[in-house]
Amino acid sequence: MIVPAPRMLKWVAGFGLPLSLLAAITPEYTAFFGGSILSLVILFLFDAMRSSDAWEGLEVQCPPLLRLSKDKAGQLEIKLRHSSPKTKPVRMALCLPLEIQAEPEEQSLCIPPEQAWTVVQYSLCSHRRGRYFISWIGLETSSLWGFWRVRCRLALQLEIRVYPNLSRERSTLASLILRRGMVGVHAVRQVGKGREFELLREYLPGDSYEDIHWKATARRARPITKVYQLEKTQEIYVLLDASRLSGRPSARFQGVNTNTQQTSLDETAFERFITSALVLGLAAEKQGDHFGLLSFSDKIERFVRARNGRHHYQTCRDALYTLIPREVSPDFDEVASFLRLRLRRRALLIFLTNLEDPLLAESFNRNLNVLCRQHLVLVAMLRPPLAAPLFTSHSVQKLDDLYQHLAGHLQWWKLKELDRTLARRGVQLVLLNQEELSAGLVSQYLSIKRRQLL
Repeated sequence: MIVPAPRMLKWVAGFGLPLSLLAAITPEYTAFFGGSILSLVILFLFDAMRSSDAWEGLEVQCPPLLRLSKDKAGQLEIKLRHSSPKTKPVRMALCLPLEIQAEPEEQSLCIPPEQAWTVVQYSLCSHRRGRYFISWIGLETSSLWGFWRVRCRLALQLEIRVYPNLSRERSTLASLILRRGMVGVHAVRQVGKGREFELLREYLPGDSYEDIHWKATARRARPITKVYQLEKTQEIYVLLDASRLSGRPSARFQGVNTNTQQTSLDETAFERFITSALVLGLAAEKQGDHFGLLSFSDKIERFVRARNGRHHYQTCRDALYTLIPREVSPDFDEVASFLRLRLRRRALLIFLTNLEDPLLAESFNRNLNVLCRQHLVLVAMLRPPLAAPLFTSHSVQKLDDLYQHLAGHLQWWKLKELDRTLARRGVQLVLLNQEELSAGLVSQYLSIKRRQLL
């Protein structure tokens, strides 16, 4: 593809238009001026024909995969090489989706001769997680005499994966997730004697009768006691609700007393769920536990069985970074039956969901009998706005504020009733602000592990 260059426009304005005017003013010299104009056109066409092979021998290389974090810039390197014996000036631009911004948008460079590679660097940043593809780049150079701009598209096979950004949560929770068995600078003491069988030994004064192994005692004709140890490896599963209520803006759940940096208005509650789940995965990795994921809406979206290790954490990231909430209601019946069939070992199930809808809360409560018989269940929700007891706020200025706080009191009372209903089944309900979600989940997980509730 070729387009006129500024030099052609200058020649047309400096020679073509005056010759046309002279041909109109002096009819006797029309043939001479017309021939001059025709020669100028032939000159332009000849320059275009000589530039038809301007891109022959051009090669481009780029990495097949680029991983970025949301709202964090990353570097992309593209290599160009040309077989021409002369240096070729080029202007280059990437074909990027709207969700990705490049700095700079276009670059001018010179490709050296003699098969030397030229490295071009771009700084890419995205404000939305997901999976994107770059299929081509655009190049432009001048023709031999500079009358044309010769353009082309070179095919690329570049995949860009934008993951959630955990830098803020990592800096906030560094004292929790970077020290094994530590909270802050104090050692965490495990409560109890442990639940995992270790060995048998002879009875000692002070041993509990509950720990006597009666079959071994009968075989050896003397009292034998069972010795337990603390469980070192447990299974933790985070279940993310990817239904309609999770697609609401997270700014709706901002706490009144939040002093941290405000999130963007277009960030949804599901974004906070994903970030908190990955942070909890880091904490479980530091504690030596196995971490798994399950996302659901009206069906099971993703399932990653609990394991540990660097490659497993990357698998969890790959399973979550393309998920988006769907405009459907969650099917807790499907989730309960799926978990009951797949999980044979007792595990900690952490639900990140929204139970403000009474119908959803009833459906969730109905399926708890299937899960609570074997697993330990924890439910975490983002605190609804103004959900607080009446007369606890000092921001009432007019009559409309009173009605709003009265509605918040009714909502708070319904959540307290739901909390009491779940507590009777051994399920804990935790209400957290959006900025406290990651820290609250990690604290609850460490508390459960310290108390050996699993």
